[in-house]
Amino acid sequence: MERIAIVQGEHAVVTRPNVVVTTVLGSCVAVCLQDSVAKVGGMNHYLLGEPIANHRIQDRNLLSYGIHAMELLINEMMKLGAVRSRMRAHLYGGSNMIAGLGSIGTSNSEFAKRFVETEGIAIAHIDVGGSHARRVEFQPYEGRSRCNRVAHAPAPVVEALPRRTLEAAGEVELF
Repeated sequence: MERIAIVQGEHAVVTRPNVVVTTVLGSCVAVCLQDSVAKVGGMNHYLLGEPIANHRIQDRNLLSYGIHAMELLINEMMKLGAVRSRMRAHLYGGSNMIAGLGSIGTSNSEFAKRFVETEGIAIAHIDVGGSHARRVEFQPYEGRSRCNRVAHAPAPVVEALPRRTLEAAGEVELF
């Protein structure tokens, strides 16, 4: 199997068998789409659903938003023969992993659901929410996906460094 790993702001569209597209998600969302007749499928990975109203976005940041990432994925698939009405979606991610960030993950997954429903794309599978990371594998040609929840990693052990005195460190200049 050929593996294509994508990260935030990326997408991949595939028209051949024996390819797996993978990503790891926290509060981000990955949408996997497939047209079983055209044998075209793809996955994206976005950071936020859509920008705040009246918020100006620089071109290089467009790919971080689901509104743009979804359009790119759908359009690229359609160029390769996919038909929107035949597409099926698999939605993953949208965890609320960090308490201080509010419900970014929930907002991201709600955006994905709204988007595919508005576009008339059926949802074949959904695994969103919670407070854990996910590793997603998608076989675009076959339209099969697998999602594994990533266990919370233990906090790293950090050894204290020996204290250095100012004399040992040399002069300090404040500015």
